[in-house]
Amino acid sequence: MQGIACPIDRRLLDDWQRDFPITPRPFESLASDLGISVDVVLSRLNAMQAAGRVSRLGATIAPNAISASTLAAVAAPPERLEEVAAIIGAQAGVNHNYQREDDWNLWFVATGPDRADVDASLKQIQDATGLRVLDLRLMRPFNVDLGFRMDGPRQLVAPRPVDRSVLQDSDRELLQILARGMPITPRPYWDLATNLGRSESEVLDRIETLHDAGIISRLGVIVRHRALGWSANAMVVWDLAEHQVQAAGQALAALEGVTLAYERRPVPDVWPYRLYNMVHARTRSAAQKVIDAATALPELADAKHKVLFSTRCFKQTGALISRAKGKAA
Repeated sequence: MQGIACPIDRRLLDDWQRDFPITPRPFESLASDLGISVDVVLSRLNAMQAAGRVSRLGATIAPNAISASTLAAVAAPPERLEEVAAIIGAQAGVNHNYQREDDWNLWFVATGPDRADVDASLKQIQDATGLRVLDLRLMRPFNVDLGFRMDGPRQLVAPRPVDRSVLQDSDRELLQILARGMPITPRPYWDLATNLGRSESEVLDRIETLHDAGIISRLGVIVRHRALGWSANAMVVWDLAEHQVQAAGQALAALEGVTLAYERRPVPDVWPYRLYNMVHARTRSAAQKVIDAATALPELADAKHKVLFSTRCFKQTGALISRAKGKAA
């Protein structure tokens, strides 16, 4: 890193991970805010993307708002770890694939245009590996707006209500490009519109509508947290009765250092855990302090839990929303 010494780069990453301008020339707003030229903004962002610190300029889509997704896991024998990880990563719908410290050692997110598509991906992985796949469906989010500040405390962003009534058939292809990333150019929305064969004004209107409706949960600079120094990544799972989850989930979401918190469906007799939270820290000891603080919460007193630190990232990309073929932006 891993550190970001340049104050301009820090501002670009801190200030524009969400609420990116939905205007024909969005980088003019960034340049004006920073007191620099548009060319410098574009140069700095493109350089950080080339260096692997910025994943993309684009959107995160509210879970299951227009497509489907699930968290899944397999228990790969150590001697087959690379093989199984490659099989999982080969699925177009898998957008995250991590090794974690547990017998269930490969964890991935399967996404697709609908639930049938996700189910098909899970079956293909199970058939190809011969391993059972845990399907851990999202039940309720408490904080799923992942963002990383270079300095200072994080901003807690509660999940927004999602209004699916605004969706149009043509939105799926638009959202797919936003999820995978727009070009970092003077007029990215014009480039995106040209790629789709639509007008810039129409694209801007649809993005603003989808953002206001909560379908786009975050629009901005998506960073690669490991490249920026958050290398200690732990998933903590909690075994709670169903009636205890809401209070505990809200308490976890508000705890400094917890980056994600959500409820997932357990798997009877195999995986009893309902409540999940993520901790991203710069060191393992710093992550452990957050975990210790979580275990001290009254809502989690004496709750059975497991800590699964990530040890390797095999894949990280945007979600699969549409399988329609077309040029990438």
